[in-house]
Order: sequence, then structure tokens, then C-alpha cells
Amino acid sequence: MSRFEDRGTELRGTAKSLVLDYMRSVPQCQPGREGLRLSPIFNACGFDWGEYPKATSSNQQYWVVALMRELEAEGKVEQVADRGPWRLK
Repeated sequence: MSRFEDRGTELRGTAKSLVLDYMRSVPQCQPGREGLRLSPIFNACGFDWGEYPKATSSNQQYWVVALMRELEAEGKVEQVADRGPWRLK
């Protein structure tokens, strides 16, 4: 791996930790609770770069979907409904 790939891997790990820390601090995200939709998690973690042509805030959330799916595969979070909120598992 190149040093840039290593740094990207480190960034993704840091982002996952940030999301988990945030979710642990929010009552709605606790196991068995209603959960939060992706947008509030995305915004609360400071991932929104603002509105830009062809890079709207909602488009910027796509990489966070992948982050959540990875946390889901690790058994740390779950999506409450098919298009619904997320919570800790």
C-alpha cells in the first residue's frame, strides 16, 4: 500500500470512530431505540462540506452510507428499517 492509501485507511478508521462516539452519546441511537437517520449523523459529525455545484450536501452523504454499511458488517450498528434510521446494535 502507498502512504496515501495508508492515510486514507487511517481517515476511514477515524471517521468510523467519530460516528460510533457520536451515536453512543445520543439516546435515540441506543440499542432498541428509534435510531437516527443518516443526515443528522452526517451533519453532527462535521462531514458536510456545504453546497457546491454537483456536490450537494445530500450527494456528499454517499460515502457515509458505505461507512455505516461497514459498521453494520462489523456488527456495531443496525438500520432499523430498509430506508430508515440507524442505531447501535
